[in-house]
Amino acid sequence: RVDKTGRRLKVPHMGWSMLSLTQHHPMWHGIAPGSRFYFVHSYYVEPGQDDHIAAVCDYGGVFCAAVSAPNIFAVQFHPEKSQVMGLRLLDNFMQWNGQ
Repeated sequence: RVDKTGRRLKVPHMGWSMLSLTQHHPMWHGIAPGSRFYFVHSYYVEPGQDDHIAAVCDYGGVFCAAVSAPNIFAVQFHPEKSQVMGLRLLDNFMQWNGQ
């Protein structure tokens, strides 16, 4: 994988990356746009519907980092390794009623 400047990027993608939130969702309560989360992955999902994309990340190209649908929320990153923002996301999950 290569970024926009031609720099080679490691795969799997490991480390801290910034999220761009693409939709309002209760899971993002208290999480600012541009917050960083910890990723460890070598693939990503391409949702069939763009309105299911809850956040994106740019690592040599923009990819889906979180998806949502009724009663579903899934992330590509590791909340448990993402320090304060990860704990906030997990707390939001415990409070979320699925709507």
